[in-house]
Amino acid sequence: MTLSREEIRAAAERLDRAEKTRTQIRQLSLEYPEITIEDAYAIQKTWVEIKVAAGRVVKGHKIGLTSKAMQSALSIDEPDSGILLDDMFFADGGLVPSDRFIATRVEAELAFIMAKRLAGSNCTMFDVLNATDFVVPALEILDTRIERVDQVTKSTRKIFDTVADNAANAGIVLGSRPIRTADADLRWIGALCFRNGQLEETGLAAGVLNHPATAVAWLANKIAPLGLALEPGQVVLAGSFIRPIEARKGDTIQADCGAHGSVSCYFA
Repeated sequence: MTLSREEIRAAAERLDRAEKTRTQIRQLSLEYPEITIEDAYAIQKTWVEIKVAAGRVVKGHKIGLTSKAMQSALSIDEPDSGILLDDMFFADGGLVPSDRFIATRVEAELAFIMAKRLAGSNCTMFDVLNATDFVVPALEILDTRIERVDQVTKSTRKIFDTVADNAANAGIVLGSRPIRTADADLRWIGALCFRNGQLEETGLAAGVLNHPATAVAWLANKIAPLGLALEPGQVVLAGSFIRPIEARKGDTIQADCGAHGSVSCYFA
């Protein structure tokens, strides 16, 4: 890492204030040109620790940047990850308070609910399938506490900014129809994604590293050197297989997965 402990703490506190005040901060990659991925994850970890100290509870993980197109756009060769906290969960078909967020977008994903502890460092997709209780369609609510485009330089966010910003995670809506991993080829689960009844995006779960369980295996292996594992009952968002849909106050977002159920929310 190149940033000092004080700089990492200060960046995490700025992100926390940005979320609370709904006021974006400048890109950390511009503030700290020498920032590394390790620094970014350290900022994310410190921010999560601030939240936990304030009473939040870790409920799982999210995986992002799982498509080759997104990885190429950011000049990276692997996904990123963030932490799911208890106050990020909203009911299927329920209300999401739009004034809680800054610049809201929504993605369709599959969420893995873990039945067994899954620890790296040699996990495969088959280990993931064996350790999973069930899978459900899900919506991930994205937000950015960091400016997407710098007002002065017009520079766009870098991977360091996204990782530090808890991989842009802000909320999750879980569908209500469980899918047993032995009962479906998860690669072929698709979604028709609507905003206010208008079809916006479609996609197949195979868009997530060719199989969404591969993304979960990547995460288990990635966090193993930190002494962490995926724990029973935790939720793991495997990664989006659509482009993000902008969501504004008054919008209803729905992902229709056909025989595998649907999931929706209304931004109040």
